[in-house]
Amino acid sequence: MDTQAFKRSLHHSDRYNRRGFGRAKEVAGSLEQAYQSTLIGSIRDNGYVLQHGRLRVKLAEAFGFCWGVERAVAMAYETRRHYPKERIWITNEIIHNPSVNDHLRSMNVLFISAEGGVKDFSGVSEGDVVILPAFGATVQEMQLLHERGCHIIDTTCPWVSKVWHTVEKHKKHTFTSIIHGKVKHEETLATSSFAGTYLVVLDLEEAQYVAEYILGRGDRAAFIERFAKACSPGFDPDKDLQRLGVANQTTMLKSETEEIGRLFELTMLERYGPQALNEHFLAFNTICDATEERQDAMFSLVDEPLDLLVVIGGFNSSNTTHLQEIAISRGIRSFHIDTPERIADNNSITHKPLGEDLVTEDNFLPSGEVNVGITSGASTPDQVVEHVIQKLMKLSDA
Repeated sequence: MDTQAFKRSLHHSDRYNRRGFGRAKEVAGSLEQAYQSTLIGSIRDNGYVLQHGRLRVKLAEAFGFCWGVERAVAMAYETRRHYPKERIWITNEIIHNPSVNDHLRSMNVLFISAEGGVKDFSGVSEGDVVILPAFGATVQEMQLLHERGCHIIDTTCPWVSKVWHTVEKHKKHTFTSIIHGKVKHEETLATSSFAGTYLVVLDLEEAQYVAEYILGRGDRAAFIERFAKACSPGFDPDKDLQRLGVANQTTMLKSETEEIGRLFELTMLERYGPQALNEHFLAFNTICDATEERQDAMFSLVDEPLDLLVVIGGFNSSNTTHLQEIAISRGIRSFHIDTPERIADNNSITHKPLGEDLVTEDNFLPSGEVNVGITSGASTPDQVVEHVIQKLMKLSDA
């Protein structure tokens, strides 16, 4: 499929909108009431520090809603205002935050369900309005909705669109796209749908496995088995790993994406020599600015003298998970929660350790003077962070 030609056709349709409806002022009050926080504003003005009795809270200097998320949520609110009577759907969660999605449900916005990883579009009819979320939708989903006669409201983050443009360049020049991402994540699914030949690697370890194969130190059958669900149909590692371009899911750990890019550049240099490198390796910067800022701020936060750290964001939020990884790498006692309600009045916390199920820990906030670091993922409203801090203040007063 010529994805660029399809996008051009879609963008010229009178049933496609990616610019909003000019109703920003109309929805500004609702957005402010639902998501903004005067407490967080005052903490920012105080050097990102709150002192409350024995409790000292230190906020990361970049956290919470990024520009792409703010844009997507505002467009969803504008869509409801512009189409007051039509049925409105979202092809997934608008962003990975339960409170934001619950707000939209209360506005009678419907969510297309995915049973066993397969979305059910059977309820979507001609004339319905369908919102594409901040992390995008696959080209096949867009085509289905367009052919069904739906009004498509595209809130895809421009940074995600930039990655799609990158893999389309790979395809045009017959390079295989190595995508650093989580193979089942909606953004990676969307990105791979715009690619030609592709291979998804989760982390540096998987990238090193691929590099070893390129250098002739791997087993073909084992390789094919390992990446059976993480590659384009008919992927042939002996043929398709000769010309590579690197892209990424925008919410992955920036430093790891950079390492993976360097690894494949050095691998192709060793395999083909410096004179032929440009024929076998393409490099484009597809790291999201907001992701980079939040991760850099987290690295600064974990250098503070902290007794514990709370990371706030959806459990299915990739960028939030990577913030948690940074805390773990420094050995800091840390807790990933999705809502303030995870902190109970009896000083227990229900949280999600990395790669594990929810657990409840008693005696969460220690006695005496306590320094708590707080950050939140790019899909977390300031108001949610405020409510977490209020919970901590209440516990410290007990």
